[in-house]
Amino acid sequence: MGDAVLALDRVPADDFGFTLGLRDAVGGDRLVRLGQCGHLTLEQAAPVRTFRWSRGLGHFPGWWWSVTTGHHVGYESWLERDHVRALDYDRDVVGLASQPFWLHWNDGRRKRRHAPDYFARLADGSGVVIDVRADDAIEPKDAEAFAVTAQACEQVGWRYRRVGVLDPVLAGNLRWLARYRHPRCAGRAEIGQRLREVFASPAPLLATAERAGDRIAVLPALFHLMWQQELVADLAAARLGPTTLVTTAGSVGGAR
Repeated sequence: MGDAVLALDRVPADDFGFTLGLRDAVGGDRLVRLGQCGHLTLEQAAPVRTFRWSRGLGHFPGWWWSVTTGHHVGYESWLERDHVRALDYDRDVVGLASQPFWLHWNDGRRKRRHAPDYFARLADGSGVVIDVRADDAIEPKDAEAFAVTAQACEQVGWRYRRVGVLDPVLAGNLRWLARYRHPRCAGRAEIGQRLREVFASPAPLLATAERAGDRIAVLPALFHLMWQQELVADLAAARLGPTTLVTTAGSVGGAR
């Protein structure tokens, strides 16, 4: 995911007096000063906004079962769902929460607030705050909120990303592999071991997988190992197909 270039020139340099509004597991709300938030496990935060489902709403909210967390993570649009899927696939992400907090500030004219879409905890312990919005759907007030959020994140040591539409090839491949993300798709241990052996060097997906056994048993395990990134391919180059080159992670010619 690429970091957005933010127009910070519109953000006043003085102290906004940032506070975070948090919600606990039983629905209790509290306000915390930004400087006291660096140690909080926001990847376990309850959503501060309700996900609403109703006919004619104009967007498509739902819940994504995350392998990373073992729990459901909310999304409010299909674009957000694409990014939740990508975050779940990312091996650097070890924790993830949707709508993790309200950021409160005063812009000099009135009180403002913004709820970023996601908070991700990375394997190195750092945190990333993420807003999901297509480039052509950003209004001036949105751009200002994103810029202020980026400044707040910088103060507390989190990274900030505003992400838009995923590359369609990558999104399509992740959508396919995600069908096999559940551990039940791993199959028998000997199938996984055989797949690692036959893909020790880059080889075409289908013909090589059939060397490991019957395709009905082998292909779910293959795609599960690809979701786990034990077997890898260049998911951004082209849609997965019979001739896609697949290999073990770390092999020469492999792609992560």
